[in-house]
Amino acid sequence: MQLLESEAAARLGLARRKSGYDRAALRRVYGPDAAAAADRADYRALLAACGDDPLGVWTRLFTVGVAASEAAAAEAFAPLGLDEALDCGLLVRSPGGVAAGWGLQFAGERAVFSDQLPNTTGGRSRDHVLGIGGASELLLDAALRSGARTALDLGTGCGVQALALAGRAEAVTATDLSARALAFAALNAEVNGAELELLQGDLLEPVAGRRFDLVVANPPFVIATPGRGWTYRDGGREADGIAAELAAASTGLLNPGGTMQFLANWLHVRGTDWGERVAGWLPETGARVWAVEREALDPLDYVRTWQRDSGESGDADQAAAWLDWFDEHDVEGVGFGMVNIRRIEGPSEIVCEEARHAVEPPWSDRVADWFAAREADLEPETLWASRLRLADGVSLQQAAELSVEPGSEGWEVDRQWLQQRHGMRYAEAVDPLLVAFLGACDGKAEVRLQVQLLAETYGAETAMLYAQLYPIIRRLVERGFLTQG
Repeated sequence: MQLLESEAAARLGLARRKSGYDRAALRRVYGPDAAAAADRADYRALLAACGDDPLGVWTRLFTVGVAASEAAAAEAFAPLGLDEALDCGLLVRSPGGVAAGWGLQFAGERAVFSDQLPNTTGGRSRDHVLGIGGASELLLDAALRSGARTALDLGTGCGVQALALAGRAEAVTATDLSARALAFAALNAEVNGAELELLQGDLLEPVAGRRFDLVVANPPFVIATPGRGWTYRDGGREADGIAAELAAASTGLLNPGGTMQFLANWLHVRGTDWGERVAGWLPETGARVWAVEREALDPLDYVRTWQRDSGESGDADQAAAWLDWFDEHDVEGVGFGMVNIRRIEGPSEIVCEEARHAVEPPWSDRVADWFAAREADLEPETLWASRLRLADGVSLQQAAELSVEPGSEGWEVDRQWLQQRHGMRYAEAVDPLLVAFLGACDGKAEVRLQVQLLAETYGAETAMLYAQLYPIIRRLVERGFLTQG
């Protein structure tokens, strides 16, 4: 399947560039207030400012979602002919002239066409090709920026992840089950001047036996029993099987030291920690894993969310069957997050944690920091000789109550914790002994000397005190509260 011949797609890209249409242009030409209002779906100022010039036509069609006259559209899309634009579905005739038949969004400077029309939700066709949404933006933000010669995008859709990878890797392969999705990916590659190897097939099948330095995937992860049939979101596996399949195959897809990053839903089953479920998908050897849950929905909210997405909110029978399935399988909720896997030698190391708060962007830095911390030498003898420093932006916070006990005066500290202003913005509870240790972490004194002084102060044996402090110190280094050197 092909939406436009390569030469015609190149002319479409040229037409867009000649029009000047991009996100920056809306602010530059129409003003920051009009652009900001449009971001909130208030298009009055933008409509008042848009004319029949090429930029105005592209803005009306692809930002506001209203028609433009055929004459103005013909000028705006030249050198692509108006008939060509109508024949391929880019434009459709409407009472006001022509309207957008495809959506156009931007990922950085890259123009990305898809079936995602502006200002529309639900009512999608079964072969609908998504544009750029919240999930794809999260993966764009999280994908590692360097160190990959070969990269793979599994379930590429319109190609947004693959296009981002093309700017960083020497060779990029992208796969999808949907012929229409691959057609959009090919079009977008041509429009943006990128080279992609595009392969059709189910998930891992098109790349069987091959390995890559970086693999990313925003797969059709919706737990859709019994709501199957939407290619862009329903992976055709039972429950959260598509995530389990990716996790199990991860190390076999990666070169030594390579990284896989994918988004997923996973079940919260009554009596089982979600982290245990995710950990159970992964190989026993060869994987260092950081699984991060960003949110969790109860079954009713989950069903409502995806019925709105597909325009099926009025289908009470479907909702009932879906909820019954969750009840029958003791599902209390559905988590959403990302799984980051690096191929290593030796036993697998798996960390699953919740991070539902705002972190310092980009996520790619957070992922890189996490792996770097766990690849560092943090053995007891190494930390013993280290000079540790409290990381920038870490503060000690306290919660205290005014004492009302007879004979006592002032505030009584109830609890103390470290708070990060940067990075993952973790909070970590600490006790008075650890507070005393951290107060001397200025990067000058070795941990050995600090522990010896604390042992003298508290009347403790040095080796026993270090054995108590070591796992806590290591955790604080791994989580970015302390830095070495």
